[in-house]
Amino acid sequence: MSARPLIGITGRRFRLELIEGADERYGDRCLDSYMSDFASRIAQAGGLPVHLSYDTDAAEICRQLSGVVVTGGQDVHPAFWGGDPGVVRDVDPRLDPMVHDSERDEYELGLVRAALEEGIPVLGVCRGMQVLNVALGGTLVADLPAGPVSHLSAETAPTDGTADHLVSFEKGSIAAGLFGEHAMTNSWHHQAVDHCGTGLVVTGRTSDGVIEAVELPGAPVLGVQWHPEWMKSEDPAMTWIVEAAAKRRRSLP
Repeated sequence: MSARPLIGITGRRFRLELIEGADERYGDRCLDSYMSDFASRIAQAGGLPVHLSYDTDAAEICRQLSGVVVTGGQDVHPAFWGGDPGVVRDVDPRLDPMVHDSERDEYELGLVRAALEEGIPVLGVCRGMQVLNVALGGTLVADLPAGPVSHLSAETAPTDGTADHLVSFEKGSIAAGLFGEHAMTNSWHHQAVDHCGTGLVVTGRTSDGVIEAVELPGAPVLGVQWHPEWMKSEDPAMTWIVEAAAKRRRSLP
């Protein structure tokens, strides 16, 4: 058996007709899509990346994985966290990659809960941090108000962010151990964690109070609101999930 930890990575699903020039015979067929930067950085850190389809049984796969990364994407459907259902667009999510996708929500919420039950490390990225929070009963800010800190960067990835987007971390947290007291990060989100789910604590914020990092004390669980896979410089969050997964793997009988 390989000593490299197996890290599952989530993605999204959409109809092939979204692709310009796609053969009309395949228009109603679906394609699973994954941001390759996650797999590349996990492999560089010494892990074995595995892409997870919605059809992968969450509980069963978590018994085989050494870690899970829940990636970014569209908003979590408000039905899962008590938000306003009036903001939901009546569009097939397979025809618009940015519309709510309840199938993805259900899969990732189940995956997070299964991973926590199994005790394997979890890294939630942007939407993934919000999924982590909702999986534990937390709520979200549906749309961040305009303010002095930019939470929807217009920069093209990869980027290390702008000077106004400085995140401060709580002493003694996983995040502080990785990044130090502060870190400048990119920003690609218009929603954020509001009230934390059961057990989660806030370990990183920007100056306007927006939550940028959460953790589950005593467990290898980290959520970050930025995109570590799109940082120009190497982001230790990606290395952390591989090292935490490897550590758990070595501890198994």
